[in-house]
Amino acid sequence: MKIAIGCDHGGIVLKPAVIKALTELGAEVVDLGTYDESSVDYPVYGLKVAEAVASGDCDAGVLMCGTGIGISISANKVKGIRAAVVTNEFMAEMTKRHNNANIIALGGRVVTPEQAESIVKAWFTAEYEGGRHQRRLDMIADIESKYCK
Repeated sequence: MKIAIGCDHGGIVLKPAVIKALTELGAEVVDLGTYDESSVDYPVYGLKVAEAVASGDCDAGVLMCGTGIGISISANKVKGIRAAVVTNEFMAEMTKRHNNANIIALGGRVVTPEQAESIVKAWFTAEYEGGRHQRRLDMIADIESKYCK
């Protein structure tokens, strides 16, 4: 599985832990930046990862900024993206099982690198349940089709 990752300066502290977790799980990591602590604009990296996932170049993505909020909002503007901010393993597992989130977002000022590693592992290993959840995802897709032209 090919996973795109991206972050701004607020999330870069988590990047080594996320890469470690993903590679330990056998994923191929595609690092789309940023690469140092210089101040950058999170929408740039949210868009890069979202486009990589939406196009099929990557299977899923992990985003990181200070809180995970801004970068996830940016990613969610791309049709077909379901980016969820997660702060613990339960949220990570459930967003895959129920929402089939194709991107998760973490906050470098919210979780530690050790927590980020556990969160990524919980999300990556969880499986989408389908069933009643698919009906709801179809409803979200209908909203997206109506408003995202």
